[in-house]
Amino acid sequence: MQTRRSFLKQATWLGAGMAFGARMFAQSAQGQNAQVAPAPAPVPDRVQQFRTAGATTPIQVTKLRDTLFLLQGVGGNMVAQTGPDGKLLIDSSAATAAARLRDTLRQLAPHPMKLLINTHWHYDHTDGNAALHDDSGAFIIAQENTRKRLSTPQEIAFFHLKFQPSPNSALPQQTFIDKEILYYNNDELDLVYMPTAHTDTDIYIHFVNGNVIHCGDIFFNGFYPFIDASTGGTINGMIRGADACLAVADDKTKIVPGHGPLGDKDALQKYRDMMAMIATKVEKLKGSGQSLDQVIAAKPTADFDAVWAKGPMKPDQFVELVYSTL
Repeated sequence: MQTRRSFLKQATWLGAGMAFGARMFAQSAQGQNAQVAPAPAPVPDRVQQFRTAGATTPIQVTKLRDTLFLLQGVGGNMVAQTGPDGKLLIDSSAATAAARLRDTLRQLAPHPMKLLINTHWHYDHTDGNAALHDDSGAFIIAQENTRKRLSTPQEIAFFHLKFQPSPNSALPQQTFIDKEILYYNNDELDLVYMPTAHTDTDIYIHFVNGNVIHCGDIFFNGFYPFIDASTGGTINGMIRGADACLAVADDKTKIVPGHGPLGDKDALQKYRDMMAMIATKVEKLKGSGQSLDQVIAAKPTADFDAVWAKGPMKPDQFVELVYSTL
């Protein structure tokens, strides 16, 4: 018999894999209604839908600074940096978006593609790794756990998604443990590991001179986030990650979320506070001995749903993730 929670998972998360397309999240953030399918597609079909969308979805470009650009297509938000050292890109979208992505980058500046940074291992951020490495010569950098996960079979249990190891050309050629500093295109880039956040592979990237932070999936702007407990994610790690990004931001910092519209320090602070207050409520209920079903029935997100329940992750699902990672 299908449980209420499994039905919610199936009815909400549709389309391309985890349904992490930027257009879908932008629409959700604006309060538009997502379509609901009668039954979930098999995992290979979901991945194929993501890649099919990658081949046809336009890439929207937003200028952040003179040499920094936000790119939004399918998958997670990307940031491109241009300059004399060559182009740098954060995250790689779908493999099928590679040609469109190369054309977009070519229009930004004539410099060759040199570096690719992955914010974490999830395929909506890394599926294009091999294409950008093989066709553009991109050298890939990530936290060491990203390489470990991409090179071995993985499962995102919450969505029943299983993945085979990625090809060698998709794997990061350089990894780090806690922090890496790059001096590139007349800027300092601080790559900082945030353990047990969205996964156990997450980093944020701070363009120090450009005053831009790419938070990856530590930050979902405008809606409840997904936390991948099966690969090391926790709600408290998400809160710590948001705190770390806030600590290096100021009122003029442009903050790029993994999904959703461009944010700023105020948006990230509101997101962090929402997570912390819900986590406190759930922890208190769980600590009193209440089961997951009882905690869900208590509606600990009720005060926040009007603002934060507009995305694919519904309140009961978010409560389940918070409960399971406390």
